[in-house]
Parts: sequence; C-alpha cells; structure tokens
Amino acid sequence: MPAVLPSGASAVRNRSLAASAIVACLLLAAPAMPAPAASQPLSNAPAAAHQRVTIVLARERRDLPPPLSLLDMPAANDAVAGAELAINDNNTTGRFLAQEFALAVVEGLPADALIAEVEARVRQGAAFVVLDVAPSTVLALADRLKDAPVMLLNAGSADDGLRGEGCRRNVLHTAPSRSMLADALAQYLVWKRWRRWFLVLGTDDADQAFAAALRRAAKRFGAKIVQERAFNLDPGNRRSDGGHEQIQAQMPAFSQNVPDYDVLLVADESGQFGDYLPYRTWDARPVAGTQGLVATSWHPALEQWGASQFQNRFVRLANRPMRALDYNVWVAIRSIGEAAARTRSARANDIIAYLRSQEFELAAFKGRKLSYRSWNGQLRQPILLGTPKLTVTVSPQPGFLHQTSELDTLGSDKPESVCKAYASP
Repeated sequence: MPAVLPSGASAVRNRSLAASAIVACLLLAAPAMPAPAASQPLSNAPAAAHQRVTIVLARERRDLPPPLSLLDMPAANDAVAGAELAINDNNTTGRFLAQEFALAVVEGLPADALIAEVEARVRQGAAFVVLDVAPSTVLALADRLKDAPVMLLNAGSADDGLRGEGCRRNVLHTAPSRSMLADALAQYLVWKRWRRWFLVLGTDDADQAFAAALRRAAKRFGAKIVQERAFNLDPGNRRSDGGHEQIQAQMPAFSQNVPDYDVLLVADESGQFGDYLPYRTWDARPVAGTQGLVATSWHPALEQWGASQFQNRFVRLANRPMRALDYNVWVAIRSIGEAAARTRSARANDIIAYLRSQEFELAAFKGRKLSYRSWNGQLRQPILLGTPKLTVTVSPQPGFLHQTSELDTLGSDKPESVCKAYASP
C-alpha cells in the first residue's frame, strides 16, 4: 500500500520530532570545539590605521563696497557653511575607510598676514588649502608653497590670468573663470538668435575683465557687439531721497540712440549699477551679464539631478540658501574627499596625483561628472543661467559640439591655452 502522508497538527509534530533527532545526531557526531578565552580577540586581522586630513579654508579680508541691494549682503558664514557641509559629507564616507577630515578656517586677515598663517598651518601638517582670495594672493601663496606637497584650490576668483599665463602647477580652480561664464551666456543668447549685443561696463578692473570675456565670447560664437558704453557711477544717487527718480531719468537717457540690438549685456561685478538697468532702458530689451540673466556655478533654486536634497541639507546646516561661493568651496573639499576615498589614502601625494589624473570624477548635482582640465587645472562643469528666482537654462547648449567633451566649449580649450605650468614635460 502506498504510504499515507500525515496532515494538519500531526504533520507539524512529526516534522518537528524528526528535525530534533537529526540535530541531536549531528551534535553527537561533531568534534568538540574549545571555548574561546575571555581575552581572545574575535579577529586576528590588524585594525586599520586612523588617517586624518586637515583642510584649510583661507578667506582674505577685502574692503569691497556694499552691494546695491540689501538682499545681496553676504552672510556671516559665506563660504564657511559650504566647507562645513563638505566636511560632513567627506566624513560620512571616511568613517568606513578609517579616514577623518577636519576643517581649519583662516579669515578676516589682510593678504600678508593670511599668507603667513597659511604657511604656519602647512608646517603643522595641512596639505590642502581652499582659497577665497584676490588673484595676487593666490599667486603669492602658490609661489611660497611650490616646493611643499600642498595643493591649493581656488574657489573664489574668476580671473582668467590664473588659468592662463599666470597659472601654477599647485593650483586647481573650482570657481568658473570669467571666460567660462561669458561663453555659457553667449551660447544661450546665440541659441536664442539674440546675436546683437549692446555692452555696458563699469570702470573697475574686474568690470573691464568681464567685458573682455564677453568680447571674446561674441567672436567665438558669432555674435556682434553693436556698441559699448562705460557707465560712470554716482554713488550718492542710490540712497538719497528721490534717488530712484534720478535713476529713472538717467538710465533711459544713458541707453538712448544705440544701434538696433537684441540684448543689453552688463559688466558690473561689484554690483554698483547693473541692477538699475532692467526695465529702465530706452529700448525694451532683456538684460544679461552680471545682472539680469546671470551665469553662475550654482543657483539656490536648482532642483534637478538630486539638487533638492542637497539644497535641503545645506539649509538645515546654514539656515539660508546655498550661494555660488558656498558651492565652489563644497566642490573643492569634496574633491579632496573623493580622491582620498578612491585611493584609500590620506597621503597628500596620493590624493594630489589622483585629482590630476584622468580617472578623477565627482558627482556634484549638475547632471554630469566633473573633472579637472589637464592643461590648466580648471574644473570642467555645466554653468547655470538664471534670474534671481529661477534657473533658466544650463550651458553648454544643444548644438555646441566638442571632439571630447561639450563642457570644454566653455572657457579656454586645450588648443587655446597659454598655461605653461601644466604642459607635459
């Protein structure tokens, strides 16, 4: 007769008894194992050595005029908050690799005192210095530390000379250059078929430099500057009673009798007059450049590519939106952390070599991996174009092609570079 399979409670009870019998047999057959001593370690593998990386954030005291708008007053923790968020992010990964990242802030000092303090920090073991200083201070520090295993990361200066004839081998740049910003803006204007530009510039050296970048971009992408005019600022008007009435009359007169143009470009980096131009020009034209539609490395309203989560983390830390300088500093410190994680090393030479290598890539909430150009140390990255409230577009624009990376259509490409320090030996 065929076997009858038990069912219900009997089946469960029978299976339990059978399993218990099997386990008892295995225990009896197994050889006896000695109990571990109380002091015996659970593993004979050596513990990982703790590695510490100290990063210095150096900010030079600069006597700049106050911004035109009270909304543009810099925060007390400008740049520092971006550094703190990056240190937290580095340590999130670093604790799994026995790596620890520490931040030392040097700020509020004039150039000479700041250079001396940074040198003291380097003697104490710091090998990475993130800079928000004037171009001359970048060069002075780079030359003083050229024989030390130290990497400087420029997060504050857009000066093209630092990436060109004044480039230094021990300096990387996370801040976009003026030529990158101008190219990003020019690509969009050309894509919109707004090819005729009226250029208004200030008298400061920085304004002149940005105007030169716009001229270069116009020539590069097929636009035409139909006229240039320099604006001579009268700072007394803007805060005097009735000052808005004077400006309302001044701007239309200033922008009158210009050959037909599509967009007014303004070069006013210190923000002393550019915000007076929108809605006050003689002709009804859009305004772009340093005011109006602005090219920047970061925008506080960006939401794509996981940026919302990133923005929220920053707001929880700093109680304010992230600005471009915060982002530039964050990218610099995250670059160091990424290189340390990939090399599993805290040695300065290992991290620096990886930062310079073709293998380095950084995810930075812009939809593309970022890397450093081998010919001048500039971070290649998308550039955001936006108004004060929203991003409008992201450059490089569709149709602007490149043989290796469309990101290299922004700024000085390898054939155009005059940087010698990064040239192959």
